[in-house]
This record gives sequence, structure tokens and C-alpha cells, in this order.
Amino acid sequence: MNAVRRWYLVSLAVLTLLNLPFFAGCNVPKDHLTAFNKHFEGLDYENSALFAEKKIGRRKNPKGEDLLWALQLGTVERIRKNYQESAEWFDKAEDMLKYYDEQSKVGDAIGSTIASDNVIPYRGEEYDGVMINVYKALNFMVEGRMDMARVEFNRALDRQRRAKEKFSKEINKLKADLEQRQQQDEFAKSNVENPKTRELLDEKYPNLYNFEAYPDFVNPFATYLAGIYFNVVGDHSRAVDLHKESYGMVGDNAYIAEDLSITEMILDGEGQLEDTVWLIFENGLGPVRKELRLDIPLFLATNKVKYVGIALPRLEFRDRAYPYLVAEVDGKRYETCLVSDMDRVVQTEFSKDFPGILTRAIISATAKALAQYALEGEGSSGALIASIGMAVYSFASTAADVRIWTTLPKDFQVARFRKPKNGKLKITPEGSIPLNIDIPACNNAIVYVRITSNQATPVCDVMSF
Repeated sequence: MNAVRRWYLVSLAVLTLLNLPFFAGCNVPKDHLTAFNKHFEGLDYENSALFAEKKIGRRKNPKGEDLLWALQLGTVERIRKNYQESAEWFDKAEDMLKYYDEQSKVGDAIGSTIASDNVIPYRGEEYDGVMINVYKALNFMVEGRMDMARVEFNRALDRQRRAKEKFSKEINKLKADLEQRQQQDEFAKSNVENPKTRELLDEKYPNLYNFEAYPDFVNPFATYLAGIYFNVVGDHSRAVDLHKESYGMVGDNAYIAEDLSITEMILDGEGQLEDTVWLIFENGLGPVRKELRLDIPLFLATNKVKYVGIALPRLEFRDRAYPYLVAEVDGKRYETCLVSDMDRVVQTEFSKDFPGILTRAIISATAKALAQYALEGEGSSGALIASIGMAVYSFASTAADVRIWTTLPKDFQVARFRKPKNGKLKITPEGSIPLNIDIPACNNAIVYVRITSNQATPVCDVMSF
């Protein structure tokens, strides 16, 4: 190793050690999420809301996990039926998304290779933005503010349309930056391309790509619910297009097929939409991220390195509340069917992000290992102590980014049927206590049921049109 390179690595190591107190908090986001999830999964929504609100800064521009906690808080307030507060927090979350959309991610990539991805502010995922607009639309529909709901559905659909192009641009920019860093460091390049690392990852995380993806960044629930909305407000032409798209993604759902068929008939002047009830079931809890630590083989100038490891996020899937709901209407039974599997929505985006996450983790591990080696090469007792400190830093800062919107559901389901003649609807979660719901006098209605677990009291909204 030449003198210039050794000087650079020693300088990097010293600078890193001076900032050790700053980087020592790399696992704080994980600890906060664990505490919040304990409240939320325990059905303590009041303390969930208090916890999330305390984590949101009052500064002009968002930092850290401000966006994540605004998302969590917006969902909790929806469950508590505080629709105005929910919409306000989702408004703030959308403003934060807009702020981050206007920022470059290249500097974040560099910072994360020095420490970990946890030093980067939580910028949100594409499905975060889509679900913000879907939830805002639902809040407005509950309040009868249909024009505002239209705005939110249009925004959700536009986000999905733009997501693929946006993602491609960002990935190309990040890829170019990371490739430049690899070219500048022969060891980093060798380690990123090491097939043994890929083999180890396949062994430890075999299900990373073992799923059926939805089309790029499209959430079928957002598309289908928007189709229902445009149908009930009389925009049947728009509804047909959306139901066609939904049916193409979810093909085996007879209710979506019925929506499409009836809407096409309406467009042909052969009927009208009336006396229809859609039962929407927001079911269980979506995935969380857990940390996967790997000791990896590195191509280095020496084997005198005390710790070489990477930490990667992996998805862990949680339970449904119930397999389905049963609606009993005028002597007939209707079971809800899957519209959107949020596990798959999250996996689709995660699988596209993962190569960049892995590359940054390996480059970071290589830089820390080489800096550790450079300090040892100085030969003095002080350098040896610093080398040990660098090893401690390397271990402490090797932390996976496990930040994710944890109050999303596991899946969305739907049933579609004629409005009960007496206005009485009985809904039964499998093996549980029935819910008795009154449908008001109206042309059509959406009955929206959220159940986070089989221990939770169902939260029900009735939206009439």
C-alpha cells in the first residue's frame, strides 16, 4: 500500500474516530420502532400516537425520521377516527416527501458508505406516497368531501404513473456514483463483485426474490378503490379504465370482474349503478424490517483485520387478522377476496432497492477494514489503540436500516353485493363475533373495516353516496 493511500486511510480513520459519538446512535431508529410497535401491536393507540408525535421535529425542513413518524401518526389517528388530524399529518408527510423529492440522493450514498444507511434521513418509499393519498381520500370520503377525495385519488394514480420513470433516474444516478467510488478503490470493486458474498446471501436470505411482483410501483388497491370512487360519482369512463387495470393485476377476483362488467354496461346505456355495497377489509399488519448480519469475505491487503461484517435489512412478514370476512345479506353469504397484498407491494420496491443497499454496505465494510489495517501498519502503540477503536466503531456502525411504515396492513380485500333490503348488514370475521352495521338510505355505500389483529376491536366506517 503506497504512502499516499496509507495517509488517506489513516486520516479517514482518525476523522471517523473523532465522530464516533455521533455515529454511535446508528441503532436508535430501530429502538424507537420497536417501542412504537409494542404500543401499536398491543392496541394501545393513545400511547402510539403520543410516542409518534414526540418523535417529529418542529423545524422547518424534515430531518431524521420525521417523515416516518408523520406516516405512523396519520394512520393511528385514522384508526382512532380522528379524520381531520389524520389528514393534517398526512398533509405534513406529503410536504416532506415533496421536500425530499427536490433533494439529491448522491450525498446520502456517500455518507452511508462511511457509516450506515441510518445516517440518511428517511425519505419514504413510492408506496408510502401512494398510500398517503389513498388514506387522505378515504378520510375525505368519510367526511363527505368528495371533491377533495377526487384530488387525492388523482394524485395517487399520478404517483404510480411517474414512479417507474422516477425510480429509473434515481437508480442510474446512484449507480454511477457508486461505480465511480468502486473504480477509485480496487478493493471495494473486488468485494462488490465477489460471487462468494452472493452465495452467502442466497444461503442466509433465500426468499429475497422468491415472490410474484406487481407491476412496477403499482398498488392494485389504490387503482381499484379509485375505480369505485369514479364509478359512484358518475365518471364511468374513467372507472372502466381503472377496473380493467385492476382486473389485469388481480384477475381471479370475481368482484372486480363484476365491477368491470357492470360499468361497461352502464357506458353502453344498458343500466345504472345503484343499491350496491362494497365491503372493504383492511386486514392485519404489513411487513417490518429486521437486521441480518453477515461476516463476509473481503479482498484486502492483509488478513490483520479484527472485524469485517455487513448488516442488511430483511423483510419479516406479520399475520393477517382473519383470512376473510363474511357478509350476510338477505339470506346470502359473501366472502371478501384479495385485492392487494401489501407484502408484495413492499417486496416489489424492496427488491429493486436491495442491490444498492448491498453495494453500499460492502463498500462501507471495505473502507472501515482498510482504515483499520492502515492504523495497525503505523506500528506505534497509539496506532494500535486507534486500530482497536476503529474495530469497535466498525462493529457499532454496522447497522441495517430497518425503518419502514409499520402501521400499514398486510392486505386489502373486497366483497360486492346488493344493498340489504332492510338496511341491516351482518359482517362476521371467521370464528369471531359478528358486526351489525346499519346502511343509511342512499344509492350506494362503501363499508370500510380495519382490523389489525384477531384481538383488536374492528374499526368500521360507512360512506354513503
